[in-house]
Amino acid sequence: MPQQAPTPDPYAPEANAGRVLTHPTRDEIRLESVLHALADPTRLHIAHTLARLGTEVPCSVIDLAVSKSTTTHHYRVLREAGVISQVYRGTAKLNGLRRADLDARFPGLLDSVLTAAGRQATEG
Repeated sequence: MPQQAPTPDPYAPEANAGRVLTHPTRDEIRLESVLHALADPTRLHIAHTLARLGTEVPCSVIDLAVSKSTTTHHYRVLREAGVISQVYRGTAKLNGLRRADLDARFPGLLDSVLTAAGRQATEG
């Protein structure tokens, strides 16, 4: 009886080799890019939610009142600014806050912005 080839692991790096997204390195993250990314209420909501969740999540977990193409744009701006990381795991694109990189690069900035955003959200 012939042996079957093993099923490829969809989470293995080589399975997603063609789907690697570019991110700035820690040293390439620029303050003005981070502030620009977080100045938009939708992107600030994404960052605040990722901070609250504390884990990587697919885009669909964060409910946004914008079209799919606009959602994609907001996530791209956050990724290119160095605020979030995006990685493919199988068919899902997972998003995570780059807290360690932002805290190392701009100590206290992220906490200040997210605290203010949370306060503003509860004040209505």
